[in-house]
Amino acid sequence: MPVTHGTPLTDFPGVGEARAKKLEKLGLTTAGDLLAWYPRDYEDRRKVYTIAQAPLEGRVCIAAMAAEHPRLSRVRKGLELVQIKVVDDTGALHLTFFNQSYLERAIQAGEEYIFFGGVEAQGRRRTMVNPIFERADKQSFTGRIMPVYRLTAGISNHMLASLVRQALPCAEEIPETLPQHIRQAHRLAAMEFSVKNIHFPENEEALALARRRLAFEELFYLAVGLSFLKDRRDRGETGLSIPLRPPEEFLALLPFAPTQAQRRVMEETAADMASSRPMNRLVQGDVGSGKTAVAAYAGWLCVKGGCQAALMAPTEVLAEQHFRSLSALLAPAGVRVGLLTGSMTAAEKKKARTALAEGEIDFVVGTHALISEGVAFRRLALIVADEQHRFGVAQRAALAAKGGEGSAPHVLVMSATPIPRTLALIIYGDLDVSVIDQLPPGRVPIATYVVREDKRQRMYGFVRRQAAEGRQAYIICPAVEDNPDAALPGEESPALNLKAVKTYAEKLRQEVFPDLRVGILHGKMKPKEKEAAMAAFSSGQTQVLVATTVVEVGVDVPNASLIIIENADRFGLSQLHQLRGRVGRGQHPSHCVLITATRSLEAMERLRTLASTTDGFKIAEEDLKARGPGDFFGNRQHGLPQMKLADLAGDMRLLSEAQEAAKELLERDPQLSAPEDRPVLDRVRRLFADTPDIFN
Repeated sequence: MPVTHGTPLTDFPGVGEARAKKLEKLGLTTAGDLLAWYPRDYEDRRKVYTIAQAPLEGRVCIAAMAAEHPRLSRVRKGLELVQIKVVDDTGALHLTFFNQSYLERAIQAGEEYIFFGGVEAQGRRRTMVNPIFERADKQSFTGRIMPVYRLTAGISNHMLASLVRQALPCAEEIPETLPQHIRQAHRLAAMEFSVKNIHFPENEEALALARRRLAFEELFYLAVGLSFLKDRRDRGETGLSIPLRPPEEFLALLPFAPTQAQRRVMEETAADMASSRPMNRLVQGDVGSGKTAVAAYAGWLCVKGGCQAALMAPTEVLAEQHFRSLSALLAPAGVRVGLLTGSMTAAEKKKARTALAEGEIDFVVGTHALISEGVAFRRLALIVADEQHRFGVAQRAALAAKGGEGSAPHVLVMSATPIPRTLALIIYGDLDVSVIDQLPPGRVPIATYVVREDKRQRMYGFVRRQAAEGRQAYIICPAVEDNPDAALPGEESPALNLKAVKTYAEKLRQEVFPDLRVGILHGKMKPKEKEAAMAAFSSGQTQVLVATTVVEVGVDVPNASLIIIENADRFGLSQLHQLRGRVGRGQHPSHCVLITATRSLEAMERLRTLASTTDGFKIAEEDLKARGPGDFFGNRQHGLPQMKLADLAGDMRLLSEAQEAAKELLERDPQLSAPEDRPVLDRVRRLFADTPDIFN
């Protein structure tokens, strides 16, 4: 039966129920999903080496003949080895396969094969572990440019590539949605050609053409959607005008003198709020640059103007921290600050809701509880959202709807994830962007080190010395629990042996630091347990906190002077930079130790970039180059469509072309109502499904 776009993957040979579940984790359920799962990289497997010539770095193709029948041996329960010697005119290569007993029958002595893998030298003997192979007369995954996909545990690249190959014939079903005149004007390849060559390119030129077409398309639809967003915003929404006041009144409340950058952003904010158009401003600043003071200023202005303000934080711990700091800062000015979070008792919530509705709370701080049913404001004029990339456009809209009085509240979004300005203007297409690009004087610089596994004992000694001086340390792990699917050496699997919080914390308590108080914090804990763990660390009861990245968005612990990040190569640079910002918040010299066992030169290079600079924007540029914007923000968290191919750092020229094309199209047909433009509108609607009201 021919494969169509909607063919379920369970119809593909070799995809049973278990495998289908794993593919579903990647969002892959049909043949069409496979075609849209673009490769993250490519391997050039066109060059074939002899055994003697094969280089010892990277993965290579070698043509050789099986010199013997494969030997199967069971080393222990759960570990089987298949070993075989292959030869060519220049020498012999010894192959080892882990837990693939079927290969004992699959490789025939005397047959010629192409083997693809990494060659290692053990004395004069050359070896290869778990190579991909195929018969020399039936090549499909060697002798070509090969796609490398994002994977999940139990799905190898080889398997995913063979599924994509089976789905390729239905590329001809994909409709052309880009208007013909745009394709001609920008010299864009046809859709069918582009999809086939993005997966299995005929050569470098075909790959470049395919990538250009698909990246242009993504940027074009994003630009069209953002135009609609901006139009909606500029179309007649009115905001409550908050009168300007002399900033000196507010500055007198601050325990420090603000930086020039802070003052500039305060002025921009005040000017926005004084106009009759609702403010939509993103304030970006590195960890510790003083964004909260800007939010406090906006809230103070709002309350002095007779209105209410709300600050929405992504976690309860952070909401409580903001509540404490804003209360201390604004209470002397007569501003009543309140708190509303999910874990408060029913009576506490009721009391807070009543006070809000009656205007007895001027500035409320809370979590998602603020957008729940039954929360009403007397006169809400300002929303501050902390860590925007955790709040989609939809949540912002839900809170804005509580503004009442027929006017939209002003919105101030704070993000400590430095985003290259060009990207910020796209991702936050409906926001104006302010940047606090100065750190307040007195911030302690954080020394950053990249450390290999062999220095682990020295690192533990360093933790002990810090504790002896009365300091505290974070140890960050990428996983919560041990993964039973963790890969064997040489196996292709993303679930490599990652440090897991639970077992690691136990080991540290019993074997490494029996004399220290070791705490644990991870996302699977109940909110109350998380609060208790964080409170114990904040108060100094816990000396070492073993945690996942839940500490990334953060609570101030001025006494923490050391953060150790295990398997550091598994994190993005921006995330590492965020984590590093957990320390250096007090007067003590602070340190960040990145531990890695990676053998990838590229990964080491990225970690060294982080060690060499504390400039968040520089780090963000690097991160964007390495990982693309989807990973940069986490999946769809920013509420705008995720780019699959377009690299917003590297594709700036293509971006301006796409924006120009979008602008021309919308000038000619502002509502995209012409029959030939309807496919564009439909595609943009699908793309912006998370923000459906942009077309109203």
